[in-house]
Amino acid sequence: MAVLCAAVAGLPAVVIPAAAAAPAARWELVDTGTQTHFRGLSVVSRKVAWLGGYNGVVLRTVDGGQSWINASPAGASALQFRDIAAFSATAAVAMAAGTGTDSRLYVTGDGGRTWSLAYENTSSQAFFDCMAFFSPRHGLVLSDPVDGKFRILSTSDGGHSWTVLPDAGMPAALPGEAGFAASGECLTTAGHQAWFGSGGSTAARVFTSRDGGYTWQVATTPIVTGPTAGVFGLAFRSPVAGVAVGGDFAAPAAAANVAAVSFLGGPWRSSPSGPAGYRSGVTWVPGTPATVIAVGLTGSDVSYDGGLRWHTFDTGQFDTVSCAPDGSCWASGDLGRVAILRN
Repeated sequence: MAVLCAAVAGLPAVVIPAAAAAPAARWELVDTGTQTHFRGLSVVSRKVAWLGGYNGVVLRTVDGGQSWINASPAGASALQFRDIAAFSATAAVAMAAGTGTDSRLYVTGDGGRTWSLAYENTSSQAFFDCMAFFSPRHGLVLSDPVDGKFRILSTSDGGHSWTVLPDAGMPAALPGEAGFAASGECLTTAGHQAWFGSGGSTAARVFTSRDGGYTWQVATTPIVTGPTAGVFGLAFRSPVAGVAVGGDFAAPAAAANVAAVSFLGGPWRSSPSGPAGYRSGVTWVPGTPATVIAVGLTGSDVSYDGGLRWHTFDTGQFDTVSCAPDGSCWASGDLGRVAILRN
């Protein structure tokens, strides 16, 4: 198998398999029957996927997108479901983002026919950004800083109950620093580790926890900074291979410093050839040597070498991207846009 050494642009030497004859990627749009903005997406398999959207809309499919079932929680039409985590065709957790009590967590075990309100935020400072699970039982939610520190919520029962973790082990937030509730991908996990990205300040940073969210270390990335800029999406193939994407959503075509990579726990370095603009969602493609997909307002890009070099393959708008263990990948965004990756 051909290999590519990542010892470029100051990156640590690490061998990444190269896809010399990688097939061209393309999106195939599927009809959701709605114009809802879908920032939340969770793909269980080639057949099963869940969408979280504005106006309290949650949809699911069990036939690969040929038809969609309205699984929206009752009484939630004023909420924005910006992240969703699904474990099967019947079990899922939906995260609503907003100020005050508009940040909530719902859980279902019957395919969305009924939902339970698992957590309702009461802090005026908190704003839920994204959610990630280590396993179907253990997961975390990231909130914007409360009293100067990012807030982490934790569940150990599949999202039925949540606890605000103590912040003694959380580094202080920078002035104006926050997470971005743009794609549900500002928080991610791999193995027993968790990472979240930040922006909105003088540095675009990545925080790392190895103990379930109790203590965190923080590192600065080279991704562009500013009030509307920073790290929007993170993806780790393993605890030693990570990709960060972002940029400035107020200048979505600006392509400088919108992606970074970290190998073997090393520092974050700019991708030698980055995506074509601001990107809010990113994921590794299971079953491939080193393929990564990134999506954003101005298009989608693919990297076949672990996030080092990117190639634009679509110019349509998507906010988030998700892959199932079987290798099927989907993207979603505004105006009800949902697509399945084809090669």
